[in-house]
Order: sequence, then structure tokens, then C-alpha cells
Amino acid sequence: METGSTPMVGRAGRTSAEAGWDRFFRYGPYGLLGLSTVVSAVSAPMMMDRTAVYGAAALVAAAVALQLLWGHVGPKHPPGGRASQCYFAARTALGFALTWCNPFFSVYAILGYFDAGRLLPRRAIRPGLLITAVIMAGAQCGSGLPPASAMNWVAFGALFALHATLTMVFARIGERETDHARVQVATITELESANARLEQALAENAGLHAQLLVQAREAGIADERRRLAAEIHDTLAQGLTGIIAQLQAVTSIGDTDPELARTHLDRAAALARHSLGEARRSVHDLVPAALAQDDLPGALKRTVTTWGERHGVRAGFTVTGTVEPVHDEIAATLLRIGEEALANAARHAGAARVGVTLSFMDDELTLDVRDDGRGFDPAALPPYSGAGGFGLGGMRARAERVAGTVEVETERGRGTAVSARVPLVRTAA
Repeated sequence: METGSTPMVGRAGRTSAEAGWDRFFRYGPYGLLGLSTVVSAVSAPMMMDRTAVYGAAALVAAAVALQLLWGHVGPKHPPGGRASQCYFAARTALGFALTWCNPFFSVYAILGYFDAGRLLPRRAIRPGLLITAVIMAGAQCGSGLPPASAMNWVAFGALFALHATLTMVFARIGERETDHARVQVATITELESANARLEQALAENAGLHAQLLVQAREAGIADERRRLAAEIHDTLAQGLTGIIAQLQAVTSIGDTDPELARTHLDRAAALARHSLGEARRSVHDLVPAALAQDDLPGALKRTVTTWGERHGVRAGFTVTGTVEPVHDEIAATLLRIGEEALANAARHAGAARVGVTLSFMDDELTLDVRDDGRGFDPAALPPYSGAGGFGLGGMRARAERVAGTVEVETERGRGTAVSARVPLVRTAA
């Protein structure tokens, strides 16, 4: 029994149960009217006079016409509208009149129990059900409508009370189901809205990641320019100045003191070789050559293996999580941090064992470098000046350029652990 407005269904389509109800409301009235007409015709000699038969025939024709008209115009009108209310009232009146002619026509009138909630507004559902209950009680009281005797009236009253109670109970249950369906629809709508907002936030987050990488690249370029300018001033320019000074000394004393001139020439050659080495080191620091030949895990593994063989230290490398292609800026940052952490371990730790772990997580990439060396007191380190890319301050500066962090855990005599965390920004394989 449907006593509330038809619940909305999901976007995937209407359910099979609702499709079945739609078919019942479209064709069911014809079937029930035909069944009640056949049974009434069979029982007519015992229950109907000629006038009642002619009247019932006219009412059946009117009922068929009503159903045909409603089948044509009904789909154009919303449930609970004025047209739906008029159809329910006309059909109920025809059902009442037919049941007055023959109680078996109540088979047709019983439709009121099924579609009162579909055709009537909420405030009119209970009155519609009670009118249908009157028709059903009259048909079942023993003599039809109107009741013929006092006993029939008592039976009518008892049956009406039973029908009214049941219809009100089912109406209440139907209203609760309708309210529950309405709450579910509201919840689903809110979830869909929340999902849409989440997708929009994810899209904005992806845009921010892209913007962050552009800013990080620009900051990295500016930082590398400052680093190269500082190194050229501190090493190459000073070396060239020294070479010029030595050559000027050779020019001034070359004829008078050949031995001293030879010494100045040797010094100039040594300065030139040193300056060349500094130039090569600066170029090497600018672009990690290892990443041009391999991905980040491969480059780190080769770096760790080479470092361990060079320094005679047991060095292990581990990868956890699902390996994914990493953006060049992120890969270069972690590789440089790993190289600097290993260099610090070689210079200061005196470690016998070093472990390097690269961890791929949902939206984060972590590089951990641990050693069993002598450790140190972080508070005793001088403040980072921002020049160059060396030491813990340099590692933190590199990580911050890509919205990452570097944490250090150490204690004298207990080893050191350097942990770099950066966003996992993926790139095409």
C-alpha cells in the first residue's frame, strides 16, 4: 500500500519495483474494473434488479472513459496536483456508486487504498483512505450499501472501524517511509555535493602543486645563480687573479732570476688546475648527472653503492611502497639531499654502517639516511648563512623550495638520522 509520495531514485535509473508500480497504476484499474464487472454480472440475478443493472452498465462505461482520459492526460500532471485530486475524487465516486449497485464492485474501489498517497496531497491522504474504508465496509457488511438491517449496520460499523484502523496504521507507516526516503535523498544529495566540492578541491590542489613546482624551479634557478656567482667570486675569480699575479711576476723577473720565475710559473699552473677543478665541480653541482641516466631509486642506489665502496663503509639502500615516476625537481632535490647527508656522514660521523631508505606514500616521498656514527649536538652548529648548498641548513633550504622539510635526530655517540619529506609530485613515465 503506498501512502506517501513516490520516493526519488538515484541517477542510475528507476528501480524494478517502481517500474512495476507504474505498470499497476497504468493497467491495474482496467483489470480490477473488468474483474469486478464479470463477478457482478454473474451475481446480478441474485443481487440486482433491472434498474441497477442498467445503472451499473452506465457507470462501468463512465469508469472506462475516465481511465482512458486519465491514461492520456495523467502523465502530464504532477502527483498531488489538482488534476490528480479530481481523478481520485471522480473514480472514488464511481466506485461508491458501483458498489451501491453491487458489492462486488468494491474490487474496483479498492484502488483508493493503493494510490491515495500518490494522487492526493499529504493533508488529504487520510480523508481519501477513510472514504475508501467506508466503501469497503459497506461492501462487506452483508447486504451491500446501504446496510439493510440493524445487524448489517453493526457489521458495517465494526468493519469500518477495522478498515479505518488498518488504513491509518499503514498510512503512518507509509509517511515514515516517505520521510525516511526524503532524508535519504537529502543525504545522498549532500554527499554528491560534498564529493563535487572534494573533486574541485583536488583539482585546485593539483593546480597549486603545479604552481609550486614552477615557483620552486624559479627559486632554484635564482639560488643556483647566486651559488655560482658566490663560487666564481670565491674560487674562480680569485684563482684567475692569482694566476695573473704569478704571470706578472714571471714577466718582471724572467731575465734576472730564472729559478724564481720557474717557481712562479709552477704556482700559476697549480692555480689553473685548481680553478679548472672548481669549475668542473660547480657545473657538476648544477645538474645531477645521475638522474639523466636513471630514475630516482636507481640514481640513489648507485650513489649509495659508490659512496660505500669509496669510504669502506657498509651502505645499504631500500625502497618501500610502489615506485612511481617523480617530477625532475623533486627527484633532484632528494638526490642532492641524499648526497649531502652521505658526505656529512663521511666527513664527521666515523660510521661503520649507513642505511638509506626511499619511501613512496600516497602523497609524500620520504628519504631517510641513518648512520651508527658518533652523532653530534645540533644546537652547537653555526647558523645557516644561505650561501651554497652544504650542511644541514643547505639540505633544509633545498627541501623548503619544494614545500618539503628536513628533520634530524641525533645524539652524541648514538648516530644520526636525517629524514627529508617532500610532496610526491608525479610525472609521466
